[in-house]
Amino acid sequence: MPTHLQSAPEGRPRLLIVDDDALIAESLSFALGAEFEVLACESRPHAIELLRQLPEPPQLALVDLGLPPTPHAPDQGFQLIADLLAHSPGMRIFVLSGQNDAAHARHARALGAAEFIAKPCDPEALKKILARALAVRDAELSQPRGADELIGQSPALMKLKSQLAQFADSPFPVLIEGESGSGKELVARSLHRLSARADKPYFALNCAAIAPTLVEPTLFGYAKGAFTGALATKAGYFEDAGDGTLFLDEIGELPLEMQAKLLRVLENGEYQRVGETASHVSRARVIAASNRDLRQEIRQGAFRPDLYHRLSVFTLGVPPLREMGGDKLLLLEHFRRFYAEQSAVQAFSLDDGAERRWLAYPFPGNVRELRNVVIRLTTKHAGRRLSVAELEPEFDLNSEAPLDASPGEGDMIEQALRHLERERRRGIHLDEMLQSLERGYIEAALRLTRGNVSQAAKLLGVNRTTLYSRMNHPEDKEK
Repeated sequence: MPTHLQSAPEGRPRLLIVDDDALIAESLSFALGAEFEVLACESRPHAIELLRQLPEPPQLALVDLGLPPTPHAPDQGFQLIADLLAHSPGMRIFVLSGQNDAAHARHARALGAAEFIAKPCDPEALKKILARALAVRDAELSQPRGADELIGQSPALMKLKSQLAQFADSPFPVLIEGESGSGKELVARSLHRLSARADKPYFALNCAAIAPTLVEPTLFGYAKGAFTGALATKAGYFEDAGDGTLFLDEIGELPLEMQAKLLRVLENGEYQRVGETASHVSRARVIAASNRDLRQEIRQGAFRPDLYHRLSVFTLGVPPLREMGGDKLLLLEHFRRFYAEQSAVQAFSLDDGAERRWLAYPFPGNVRELRNVVIRLTTKHAGRRLSVAELEPEFDLNSEAPLDASPGEGDMIEQALRHLERERRRGIHLDEMLQSLERGYIEAALRLTRGNVSQAAKLLGVNRTTLYSRMNHPEDKEK
């Protein structure tokens, strides 16, 4: 299916549609083309390739979960949500799917999707949903930016704020590490505002959002005639940043060749525009961020150890929301008042039980997930006092224990207690629950190994034959 670009007046918001059903993509492009500049793709790789060619990312996206090469499973759709948010953290993603499964909806939202919309959907209702999302996004962008954006008083956040004040005026690079959705770009901006460079330029480049061949001219600039389409000499980010700050997000996505050139800039400030031999000198301070473990990337040969050591003169760890305790309530208060005001409705509130549940939920999608939950609750329950029963449908209960956590026996017992307390009336079916858990770990292992069954089997501690059997017949157990 080709990419469709509906022509629209300048300033019209851009909408990305990713669906392998050509009829649905064409119908939505036609129905929404009057309000949006519509781009339609049929697969995850196609969408990523397209985004890297655009000068500005779309504000909105409609994503089907069932995409090639596994259209009957949600894996590609889930991964695309993560890809889109890595490319553009401010993008509002709506899952439009015929796989109307409650667990899928919850997981999509935990990954960062704003909402889950079941097929078929009314185009007029969809227009209203998208318009409301744009209005909220514009309101967020218009908020005054201040040093108090980092909301919270937990020990983990207070430590981070202390480090920000300590490192702010140093000229040396800073590496920010943290999970997706934890607010690394917010930390970078705070570091710049607290520094003596606050009145100087601040530029941010998402390394995951740009094609590898365009990284060098984007960072360093290019001379007229350096390549096809280079009609005039153009400065790059390093030159534009001047004496200010350059934030390189998702630094782990840089090709190895570019890592060597970035290392040279960090060592002596020198760089060259593409197509020139003359050297230029950068005075910008570099801040980098990654949600990957760069030490692991080094071990795999994907990241240069010398660049890592240059970038990590100072390292800031952004705490995940599950480590921030009562800050979850402070963030709840901040967001619920803000979004109620923007929607011109009364803010919702939580009863005592719902508040305890709010504090207990780990928010695997971090602040991004919390914000999206607040937006949905504001839309659905304005002015109401909510109970646990009304709150829990917004949570991804299958993600209560993050995949990167290693809970001990005591933690598992506590999780089981909470689960059984919630299901006391209905009870649970232990075999079904264990099968679901097994399927989750199998899918996670296959995702981590990019579909390599042998490697996935090794990761799970079973032989390949056993894994094949459980993939095809999950009820079959090794005797």
